[in-house]
Amino acid sequence: MGYRLGVDVGGTFTDLLLFNGETGEFWRHKTPSTPHDSSEGILNGVTAITAEAGVAASEIEYFLHGTTVATNAVLEGKGAKVGLIVTEGYRDVMQIARSFVPGGLAAWIVWPKPQPLAHLEDTIDVPGRMGADGKEVRPLDEDAVRAAMCKLKGQDVEALTVSLINAYVNGEHEARIGEIAAEELPGIPVSLSHEVLPEMQEYERTLSTVANAAVRPVVGNYVSNLRDRLEQEGLKGRLSLLRSDGGLMSSQKAEEHPVNILMSGPAGGVTGALWVAKNAGLTNILTLDVGGTSTDVALIEGLEPRRQRTTEVGHLSVRASALDVKTVGAGGGSIAHVPELTGALRVGPESAGAVPGPVAYGKGGEVPTVTDANVVLGYLPEDLLGGAFQLDREGAKKAVQTVADALGVGLMEAARGIIDIVNENMFGALRMISVQQGYDPREFAVMGFGGAGPLHVNAVAKLMGSWPAVSPVSPGVLCALGDATTRMRTETARSFSKLAKDTDVVDLIAVLDEMETQTRGELLADGVPEAAIASEFEVDIRYAGQAFEVPLTIDAATLRQDGIEGILARFNAEHLRLFTFNMDTPHEIVNLRAVALGEAPDLPANELEKGNGDPSAAKIRDHTLWMDGEERAAVIYDRSKLRQGDIIPGPAIITEMDSTTLVEIGCIATVDKVGNILINPEQEG
Repeated sequence: MGYRLGVDVGGTFTDLLLFNGETGEFWRHKTPSTPHDSSEGILNGVTAITAEAGVAASEIEYFLHGTTVATNAVLEGKGAKVGLIVTEGYRDVMQIARSFVPGGLAAWIVWPKPQPLAHLEDTIDVPGRMGADGKEVRPLDEDAVRAAMCKLKGQDVEALTVSLINAYVNGEHEARIGEIAAEELPGIPVSLSHEVLPEMQEYERTLSTVANAAVRPVVGNYVSNLRDRLEQEGLKGRLSLLRSDGGLMSSQKAEEHPVNILMSGPAGGVTGALWVAKNAGLTNILTLDVGGTSTDVALIEGLEPRRQRTTEVGHLSVRASALDVKTVGAGGGSIAHVPELTGALRVGPESAGAVPGPVAYGKGGEVPTVTDANVVLGYLPEDLLGGAFQLDREGAKKAVQTVADALGVGLMEAARGIIDIVNENMFGALRMISVQQGYDPREFAVMGFGGAGPLHVNAVAKLMGSWPAVSPVSPGVLCALGDATTRMRTETARSFSKLAKDTDVVDLIAVLDEMETQTRGELLADGVPEAAIASEFEVDIRYAGQAFEVPLTIDAATLRQDGIEGILARFNAEHLRLFTFNMDTPHEIVNLRAVALGEAPDLPANELEKGNGDPSAAKIRDHTLWMDGEERAAVIYDRSKLRQGDIIPGPAIITEMDSTTLVEIGCIATVDKVGNILINPEQEG
């Protein structure tokens, strides 16, 4: 196994992690992102990290990449102009949507309805109809289709979507329209709903396919541009992108089905946390990924991250598997302010971002942020990055003083107040994915990463009762580590729609076998060897008459052994956990999914040399910080000099290139064999 390069492009920094698959050695690098053209920042990073490691670009076998390019295209409304062809009579499918209004009772008065990704004037309905049984009811009117193409060409559409009624059962009409589009609209990418999402519910199917079409040109340009530039650098390895569900897909697949990479960015952190958890001997993890603007949280149980069937970006909710990641507007750059109306301290969701950033960074920021409060309290020492980066503590004090004056309290109380509130905001997000989904947070460890995660993880663990609090190896570039250590994944879906009592297990297995062959074939085409492919299945079940289904994972052997009854027993247990009740209603099997997985790279973790428990060799200097209402003596340590088994009593600060870990009073940190810092409460008595 040669070199793997994980690259994660964030809003502020592009993180790179180069991993030697033979030895477990790795190199990390952070370089400023270049939002106008991300590939520029990536190439700067590639040049720097290969030089540092003394590795030629041609030696890198895998280039693995998490990107927010599709996410940002949706959030900023920069998707392509999409033309939509639907069945006659269904022209308003995107406008009617699910007639769901988010928000409180009066939301319908104040909610400006978002403009659908395919505008009504670019939507054309054509005669032709498939029945729900997959038989043709009316033939497709090909002349009408050609006329529609002509009209859309005149309206300068940049991408085309075809979504016909009942196409999930039989996609022949859609495929024919695709063929006509290739003749009439050469060079325009076409997304067919029965290929993107062969499931019932025409609105979700249409919306997901339209979203796919909208981001296709943006992602296509980005990926082909990146591929060309990497080749010019001599990087001939395989380019893969991280999917929203934490698997990898080839860059060619990403160009065709970019709807699957909408949550590519946050997924990297979860897959990185998974790798760290395996090496640290932990199985249940709550992840706390704190960036400059926001915090992403996720739940991993038994080394399996929770997935969900929808990807949500802004107000867009598409049907594509994603890791269940929740985001709150609480990060290092979150702004603290005291509204005159209430006189109560608020932190976020507005952020000072990368420019001008917190006051302490000395880049022209003027408003107090979470980072400034950390600097004032002494949690972030002034000389970061080994003294290469000086923080402006006096400037930060001035900014936080404005909050203190507005509240009528002392400077330190105000600063700690800001930190307490942001910790509560993170705690709130973690409650959403644990307590509110029926999990007890005391059975989980909490792992803090991203630039500011390790600064807050100890305090958040206290609020949650989740121990240990973990500061992983290289927390600042953990997303890039996640990109480098995950595996290929592809899936396909199909609607089944039958009552369980009318279903023969043999029929169910026959459909799953067919889907398994299809997904395995896709990975084989991407160069994954046959022996390395594993298959999994998911079945969506609901009580008949419900509009909500519960997804369950199943393997073919268990299905053959336990039959339909086995799945229903699993459904009842899961329904009870989620909703605290069961019903006597018949069960309905709604959708089936087959997942094919490549082999997980068996990447070793580097062991640290053993110490005798005394961390004094890593001590940088004594320090004072403010905690629990008074100034206290603390010690600052250099993480790179810590050894396995070192024990660090709080309060203490552990600094490294890309992050800072805070150990609070009443807690003790220990360094495990691969270099993770595990923080636990002091044992009393």
